[in-house]
Amino acid sequence: QVQLVESGGGWVQAGGSLRLSCAASGRTFSRYAMGWFRRAPGKEREFVAAISRSVGITYYADSVKGRFTISRDTAKNTVYLQMNSLKPEDTAVYYCAAGETSIYSNSRGYAYWGQGTQVTVSS
Repeated sequence: QVQLVESGGGWVQAGGSLRLSCAASGRTFSRYAMGWFRRAPGKEREFVAAISRSVGITYYADSVKGRFTISRDTAKNTVYLQMNSLKPEDTAVYYCAAGETSIYSNSRGYAYWGQGTQVTVSS
């Protein structure tokens, strides 16, 4: 079992930055790919970013490419999502996920999910 706890969400004006953190329990953090997904009001959950379990290859949705950066600190069992140049359309609940998957943008590949953290970007 892996438990994930997100933090770092909040309110920010357009153009601002936030850094989300996801702390994972357990000693098997390094065996999982880690992903960030989000769900905006009235919309389906969508892929944001992911990082592979071994060499740390990163993947991004086109909508956030160049603005968001995902990283992982294995020593701290934590994955981060640095979000810069935020836009109102980035407003959503952001979820951290862990899974033994190589299809990083597909939420079905992730077995473990955090409770989510709200990000609100005002114009």
